[in-house]
Amino acid sequence: MTHPYARELGDFLRARRSRLRPHDVGLEPGGRRKVTGLRREELALLAGLSTDYYQRMEQGREVRPSDDVLDALAGALCLGEEERRHLFTLAHAARRPMPTRMNRDPERVPDSTRRLLRVTDTPAVVLGRHLDLLDWNLMAEALLGAPDAYPPDRLNMLLLMFDDTMTGERNCPNWERQALDYIGMMRAAVATDPTHPRATAIVGELSIRSAEFRRLWAQHDVRESVSGTKTFRVPEVGDIVLDWDTYPLPGSPGPVMLVFTAELGSADADRLQLLASMHATRSAHR
Repeated sequence: MTHPYARELGDFLRARRSRLRPHDVGLEPGGRRKVTGLRREELALLAGLSTDYYQRMEQGREVRPSDDVLDALAGALCLGEEERRHLFTLAHAARRPMPTRMNRDPERVPDSTRRLLRVTDTPAVVLGRHLDLLDWNLMAEALLGAPDAYPPDRLNMLLLMFDDTMTGERNCPNWERQALDYIGMMRAAVATDPTHPRATAIVGELSIRSAEFRRLWAQHDVRESVSGTKTFRVPEVGDIVLDWDTYPLPGSPGPVMLVFTAELGSADADRLQLLASMHATRSAHR
């Protein structure tokens, strides 16, 4: 049986190899090529490995690469710092037998974090390791809608992003970028436990029903923690452009707090406050 971490390592190597072109690493393209990206033998040559050894790594077969080999592969693949850490995480885990029991206790939001959410005057949510929505504040509800409109097992940022009833959201100019950020966070979570039932269920469902997800997941991007900018199209007040950042909470791996902010005194901050006031008024009249 293939070691789950070795399989994940092989998928990552294959995706990163297909991303490179010969001219990226100083090679001549040569004649007609059957593959996009580098050939296995080209990557093995750049890393100073035998083609057979590298092929077995990509196939997830029983290999235990040394740190020197991993360093050589990271250089040959032109990996960034996060990608390099991901490579080492997977390879080190693949060297060890799978533990008989992984820590899969239910994720809990500390009471102190719940209090912080309630007093935070900007949209904020707590996401579990597999991007499940664990808690949120009223400002987030005003911006994102009422989460309790969905069954608990559907309250997941990836499932919501690829929900067929919300395809209008994909007209936003940075939709794919944010989808890749969330997918990268899921990849980092999978690297800590490739067989976790929640990850398997989410990735399996989206892989079956969404060609967009399959395309983006195959890129094998990884994000440890992310930040960015998102445009929210809110008919009542107009577009709101917010910065967003993630803050890790205690635990390894643990939940993260995702916080949306606008520059003080900006038009976006004014629109956000107007939206919050409208939401509070509607809530009071229910």
